[in-house]
Formats: sequence, C-alpha cells, structure tokens
Amino acid sequence: MNQTAVVKSGAAVWPDAKRSAVALAFDLDGPTGDAMLKGTIWDKPEYFSLGAYGPWRALDRILGLLDTHGIPATFFTPAWVVQTWPEQCLRIVEQGHEIAHHGYKHEKYWDLTTARQRQVIDTSQRIFHDVLGTTAVGFRTPSGDWRPETPALLADMGFLYSSSMRGDDRPYFHPGGKLVEIPARSDMDDYASLAYTTNPDWPSGGDRIASYDLTLDNWTREFDGYHAEGLCLSTIFHPKVVGKPGRAALLDRWIRHMKAADGVWFSTCHDVAAWWQQTQQQTQQPTQQQAQPAKKEGRTNGEATAR
Repeated sequence: MNQTAVVKSGAAVWPDAKRSAVALAFDLDGPTGDAMLKGTIWDKPEYFSLGAYGPWRALDRILGLLDTHGIPATFFTPAWVVQTWPEQCLRIVEQGHEIAHHGYKHEKYWDLTTARQRQVIDTSQRIFHDVLGTTAVGFRTPSGDWRPETPALLADMGFLYSSSMRGDDRPYFHPGGKLVEIPARSDMDDYASLAYTTNPDWPSGGDRIASYDLTLDNWTREFDGYHAEGLCLSTIFHPKVVGKPGRAALLDRWIRHMKAADGVWFSTCHDVAAWWQQTQQQTQQPTQQQAQPAKKEGRTNGEATAR
C-alpha cells in the first residue's frame, strides 16, 4: 500500500492513490436507547421487537451483502447487544469487519459525568473482550452528542478515533492531535428517509417514509459529490432500518453504483483513522471544532441525531 497522502484544496489522496474513501458504518442498536434506560421497554413487546430485529434478523442480511461485494464495514454496537446476541455479533468479527463502541445501553453521553462515561466504556470494553475476544478502538456517541471533555477522555482511554461529530467531510484531529474524528452526517442517516415512529411522533410534522427511488437518488448524489472532491463518506445506517429485504436491495444498488466509480477506497473506520493518523500528523489544519471554544456545561455544538 502506498503510504503517501497529500491534502490539497480540501481533497485527499487516499491509499494506492484512490480518489475518495467510503467507510460504511452501521449502528447495531437493537432495542437499546431511552426506553431501555427508563425501563419502559419491558412493557412494550412490540417496540422491543422492532429493535431486536436488527441483530436477530437483519444483521445476517447486511453481512451477506457486504460479503457479496467484498467490502468491509464498521458496526457501532452497544455492549448490551453483544451480551444478548453474542453469536450474531461474533459473526461481525469473524467475517473481518470492525466492531466499535456505542455505549452499554445507548446512553446519552451529554448527560453523563466524566466518571460515569469512563465506567460505561470500561464495562463495554470488558464485555467486548470476554465475548468477542477484542476491544474497541473506535467510538460513536449514542444519540449524537457528548460533553466537551469527552474527546480528551477517549484519547486517554486509548481510542484511536470517534465518528460522532459533523464538522467536516474529511477526517480531522481533535485538540491534542491524538483522537481522529471521522464525520458522519445526518444526510447519510437511514432514519432520515426510511424510518418513522408514532409514539412519540418523530420527526414531528415530517413525511413518514420517503420513496425508495428518492432515497437512492439522495445517497447517490451525496456519494458523487464526495467522490468528485476526494472526500471521506461514512454512514449512520441501522440494520433494523436498512436491513429489511426491500431496503437491503436498495443498499445493494447504491453499493454497485459506488463500486462502478473509478478510484474508491472501501475501508473500515479504523483503517481510515489509522491512515489519517499516519499520514496527516504533520499537515493538520485548524478545524471547525478546534476553532470554537468549548462550552463549560451541557451539550457541544455538534449536530445531534435522535437515536
């Protein structure tokens, strides 16, 4: 692999002089989240089953699709899901994909003290080690935001990268120069077009499910733009959403479009971050995140999602 990278006019030359990078990423949330944290999910079997469909049924469909195309992916997975569906989660690792941190039960990190964040991460890493034989080097904050001190905590705990913020369409370094950020934007979140809830009504006042043709067109135009500028595209997909039969066929068509483009590097988030760290340490530029003063309390200026 060619270990030379150049950043010029916002574009990056990727490994083997590829034009752009695609790091497909899936949030394997299962039924974790607010309802589980509050305990109300145990009174809602139907709601539980909506989430359980992801690891129980849809994951195998996604893994089969990735195997067909011979491309890797990253699965940000709450450790409770690993505990509950160990065989399914082991298949992620056995098939050469990356599994990364996404909380224990999809906690909201902006609500947690630094000590509590550390405790959640320690618990999750222990479960990953015991069940999967590996620990995570990547992190995606559940529900889309964190506290200002979280990046320093992640770097201190040995994480290589985060894929949580929205401040660029290329990787960048958080202050301190250790933690790489791989932005994943809400444009590429399958919830935005393929999911809905009725209790509560979310998104309020929005269309329920977009046409599949329109969804494919949106994803295709985003990829075409990223590829033309030599950027790094990642996703916030969810097996319980995009892993249903018709949607998996939609994902298959999108992957075929990307593979037909000349010069795409398909990679895990881990490999993107490792590449960026190896090649860009001496050329890092100030970023939006670095330019903004940290807020002393509450949430950061990252664009949050509702999962």
